[in-house]
Parts: sequence; structure tokens; C-alpha cells
Amino acid sequence: MNAAKWSFLLCAAVSAVICLCIYITSKVKRPVPQGWKFDCAECGDYPDELCTALFQGKAAALVLGAECEQIHRPEATGGRPVNCSRLLASHSYITETLSQEEADFPLAYILAVHKDLDTLEWLFRAVYTPQNIYCIHVDNKTSEGFRQGVQGLADCFHNVFLASRSEKVVYGGFSRLQADINCMEELVLSRVKWKYVINLCGQDYPLKTNRELVRFLKSRWKNKNITPGIAQPEHMRHRTSHVHREYISPGQSYVIKTQKRKTGGVPHGLKLYFGSAYYVLTREFVRFVLTDQRAKDLLQWSRDTYSPDEHYWVTLNRMADAPGADPNAEWEGNVRSIKWLDQAQVNHNGCKGHYVRSICVYGLGDLEWLAQKDSLFANKFEVNSHPLVAQCMERWLRPKTLSQSEVPIQQGWYIKNNKCFFDIENNDCSIPLM
Repeated sequence: MNAAKWSFLLCAAVSAVICLCIYITSKVKRPVPQGWKFDCAECGDYPDELCTALFQGKAAALVLGAECEQIHRPEATGGRPVNCSRLLASHSYITETLSQEEADFPLAYILAVHKDLDTLEWLFRAVYTPQNIYCIHVDNKTSEGFRQGVQGLADCFHNVFLASRSEKVVYGGFSRLQADINCMEELVLSRVKWKYVINLCGQDYPLKTNRELVRFLKSRWKNKNITPGIAQPEHMRHRTSHVHREYISPGQSYVIKTQKRKTGGVPHGLKLYFGSAYYVLTREFVRFVLTDQRAKDLLQWSRDTYSPDEHYWVTLNRMADAPGADPNAEWEGNVRSIKWLDQAQVNHNGCKGHYVRSICVYGLGDLEWLAQKDSLFANKFEVNSHPLVAQCMERWLRPKTLSQSEVPIQQGWYIKNNKCFFDIENNDCSIPLM
């Protein structure tokens, strides 16, 4: 073979190798250069498309979304007076009852809050409807500025009030249970003929529209209470076998277990159950809780137990003669979706945000999981830590709500296309202040 042919074959072989390398390199995902930044417009110009991709778990959307969340972190709202007219106009509150079905089936809400006015307002505008009624319990340990902010929010609505008696709430303590009782005492006096009461904390968010909630309660529960739980397991008996004490000091509060054993047994020989602190209760059951001697005695007995809201509601709801009782129920009800740390890789795919007290604060990678859940609500969210999560949840829920309306939809009810959390065109999603 002459030199010319050898040269031709060598060139062809080298060219093939180069082409192969280029092909392989094009298929390998290149890392994003460290100094590269997204343009703000890529985050805000198409928020619905970005959120849709995040709910589908698209990897590229997660990368883009994470970068977008770093562009603008909203500042926490202070305790200055709330501008009600601006709040209603700019934050897309629904100001009419959307259907006769919902008008005929008003709900009551108890919201126990202690921090983060922005997250509370984000939750509140998702659950607010004019036919419902809302009691907000503000932790008595919180700042005066926060309390004023919540009061300012409540003052904008005719069907919202702050509990007149406020507890210094300690995590895991009796005070958390007493806070709900305080609201119930006022809700039963309301002229609103609510059918069920639902308790929330300030970091929850609904996974169902108000009409879906109404239909769920009317069709599947039919005057029954929802208190998920089972007979108290052996490993939970320490919560009620020993005396527990709440301690509050500057900057911290906690419950400790003492060496002293509780004596006398559970009042009236009631069988204790263990379950969720979250519930959906009929109005008749709430009256029973407030007036029945057995319920009162169990409440008094529970004062020095650990996390009594996790045994009180479910125990009373297993009593056969309690209104709306479900003695044979267990964990059914789907009241709350929560990613617990000890259930990672067993009941869920891990937390993509961060954990607080072993509960996941949802991040962008959790949106796909949330969209697939059939629960009534999810916990836990932080608007200022994960602003795009809040934006996407709102854009996911509101279209469903409006699609079920029987009244003409006002333009102001649509979520504004103002790129709230990305500081584009100087738009601002914080609570409007004077």
C-alpha cells in the first residue's frame, strides 16, 4: 500500500475518533459553571410553565428554580398597620362565595400561630372564603409586632377574629391543646352555622379547594369526626404514665418528663388512643367536648401529660356515644401530609428542603410528591426560605378553585402574573402596609 493510501486511512481514522468524542461529549450533562447566573426574566416571565415543570419533577426546572430562589429573598413583613384595601386588591382574595353548595356548608377554622406573618398570610388567602369563620390563636410569647400584624390582617375581614384568651404555647405541652379549646369556646357562640371545624398551624397549606373539602366531608364522612389514630401503643405510654411540666424562659420553652408517676388512672376508665393532633370535628362534637363531664375530666387529667393533643381528640372520638364518633376508625382520614424524618425512604422519598423538629420544610424537589397526595392539607412550609415553593403551590391551587366557581370570576381573583418573589419590575408580594 503506497504512502498516499496510508495517509488517507490515518486521516479518516483520526476524524472518526474526533467525531465520536464530540458525540459522546454532547450526551454528557455538563456541570453549570460556578460563576454563571440566570437572568431574572428567565425566572419570572413564565412562572406557570416553570411551576408545571417543577410539579412534574423535571431536573432542568429544579436547577433553574434553585437559582431563581437565590435571586430574591423577600424580607419579612413587620408589625406596621395593614392596608386592607391594598391587601384585598393585590393578594387575590376571593371575596364572594363561589357556589350554593359551599354557602350551605360553612366551615370553621382554628389557626394556631406564633411567627412568620408572610407565611400565615399566604396560607390564609388560600383557605379564606366569606361564608366560613376563622379563629386565630396567637401565642402569648410572640412579639407585639407579630401580634399587631395578625390583628391587622384579621381586621380586614368580617369573619375573622383573634382568640380573646391567649396561651403561652409550649411545643409538646398542654398549652397547645388549650389554645384550640379557647377558640372552640368562641366559635360555638358564632352566628355562622358552621358544620365542621378544622385546626391548622401557620405553616400548613391546603391540597384541596374549599368545594372539594365540602364534598369530601358531605360524601365520605357524613357527620362523622376525623381523628386519625389507634389504641395507645406501648412505646407511647411514657407520655401519659409520668407527670410532665412546661418550662418557659427567655428565648426557649420546653416540656420535661419528671420521675413522678401519674396516679388514679384515666378518668371514667376511658381507653386511651394515640393519633394526630390535627382533626376535622363536627359542631355537635365540639359542644360535647366543652360540656360533657367525661371530656372535661379527661382534659383536666391531660394537663401534665406530654403532647396531650395527640391523645385527647382521638380518645373522645372513640367513645361510642359521642356525637359523630367513629369507634372503629384507625388512621384513615388523610388530614395531613407530612414528611417525617424517621419515615424517609419508607413512606416518602426524603426531604428536598430542610428538617425542623424532624418535619420537612418543603423545598422545590418536594412539589412533585405534594401534587400526588390526596390529603386535605400539607405541613410544613416557609415562604421566606422557599419562596418559589409558595408561588407554585398558589398557582397550582387557585386555578382549581376558580374552575369550580358557579359565579362570574372577577379578574382580581386570579393570581397576579407579577413574579412576586423575583423582584422583577419592582413588584412586591409582601403584605401591603400603610
